[in-house]
Amino acid sequence: MCRLKIKEIIVVEGKDDVSAVKKAVDAQVIMTNGYSLDKKSQDLIKKASTIGNIIILTDSDYAGETIRKRVEKIAGKQNCKHAFIPREQSTKDGDIGVENARPESIIEALTKARCVRSDKTDTFSIYDIMQNKLQGGENSSLKRDYIGKFLGIGYSNAKQFLYRLNNFEITREEFELALQKYEEEDKNAN
Repeated sequence: MCRLKIKEIIVVEGKDDVSAVKKAVDAQVIMTNGYSLDKKSQDLIKKASTIGNIIILTDSDYAGETIRKRVEKIAGKQNCKHAFIPREQSTKDGDIGVENARPESIIEALTKARCVRSDKTDTFSIYDIMQNKLQGGENSSLKRDYIGKFLGIGYSNAKQFLYRLNNFEITREEFELALQKYEEEDKNAN
């Protein structure tokens, strides 16, 4: 079965919400870590909102609504779409949350938010990650960290890094410049 691929970046509260959304659709997902909304999450949300709209999908409770308002303030109201899952479709054993929703309910909520379905071809592949020693190489983690900061997409494992390169619409030129800067700094450090 081919999952629906969504262009916008979806913002959710926690890691279980990320898992639930990824079961339903193929999309980049940013986690707020609940109320905390740390600097890293805020920076990713800001970066995502400069590229295009984000979709906010938080729990249907007071905390979820508060987080929704905070994310909207960070991203800018004009850059946000709102997806809502009714309480009766996201409650399990008295617990309200996106993580409790069935994939069909998540897809319906995103569709009603007028998500943009993506049919674009990815610029980067796993070959780019391996060729540039961003996975499995000596200091590959440090290299991803440096390049992620340089490009404004943050640190992540290799799989997530590849996903961010494509979904944050990083160009081949930007990527190569970041690699070049890393090599220059690495050379100067040694």
